[in-house]
Amino acid sequence: MKLIANVRCSSDIDLVLTTHVTEYVIDEIRLSKVTTVSDDVAYIIFTSGSTGTPKAAQTRHRNFTNFVRSIQNAGVLNEQDIVSQICAPTYDVHVMEIMGSLLLCATVVMLHPYGNMDFEYFAHTLQQKQITCLAPVPTFLNHLCDFLAYSNCYPLPSVRSLCIGGEPFSLKLVHRLKSHIKSKYHMHNIYAPAECTIVSICHRVDTNSVESNIPLGRVLANEQYKVLDIFLQHAAIGEEDELFIGGVGVFAGYLGRDDLTAKALVEIDGQLFYRTGDLVTMDNNGLLHYQGRKDHQIKLHGQRIELGEIERCL
Repeated sequence: MKLIANVRCSSDIDLVLTTHVTEYVIDEIRLSKVTTVSDDVAYIIFTSGSTGTPKAAQTRHRNFTNFVRSIQNAGVLNEQDIVSQICAPTYDVHVMEIMGSLLLCATVVMLHPYGNMDFEYFAHTLQQKQITCLAPVPTFLNHLCDFLAYSNCYPLPSVRSLCIGGEPFSLKLVHRLKSHIKSKYHMHNIYAPAECTIVSICHRVDTNSVESNIPLGRVLANEQYKVLDIFLQHAAIGEEDELFIGGVGVFAGYLGRDDLTAKALVEIDGQLFYRTGDLVTMDNNGLLHYQGRKDHQIKLHGQRIELGEIERCL
């Protein structure tokens, strides 16, 4: 047996690696061959439930691969990007940060635990690792801008793409970011419930825009939407009604809850559409604008929260 490495993991823990360990690993671990098809479930993510019980939304491989191709074609993410992991695993954009980036052969920089709450460490990491792509919620960006303005020493020289979603995105934030990002960059307002695979609607924000209401945008490739009233009739331009999303991104249903799946999905013209519960309007350019919810669900830091869950705990 021969010593290969002795690594200090912490003040009281050493990792010792020997040839005996490597031989054991090679000899004992045999990975079974796994065959998947496009309709197999790739991952499950839990969303808030009105009854107090979270719902397990199932995303297929074909949902996810279409999403990755779409954001690549939209210029949101590419193989040359260096992506900082920010989001919690409970927020589906985390899947884009990690699996989406790796699928495109981009680089992922993992922060230390709670590193996204230590803005001095986070800003230093952005500079040191030359981060090019971030996917934060607006609340996080506002706090980051506060720190950058206070410290006055952490410009963001390498950021190329900002994917901002989970909360309303204001023009004030656009202007704040312009004073801190020194490179040529793009902002994307991204939208989709977890049931529609991370991002289904995207809008590249004009950083010189004077519009007070930043639109949700248009659907990505192989996705579609309808704005419908309670009778499933099309809303007129400028009329506020519910957003329905269809296409390749629509999920496989809630695990073990066929009853909830049946309520969430509706067949229109032979295709399944997801009822988002979000109220939107469409302008003359075909852009969607978010107006609010038709129920009492709220969003906080990108997380959908049903007030029924809180009431049940109380």
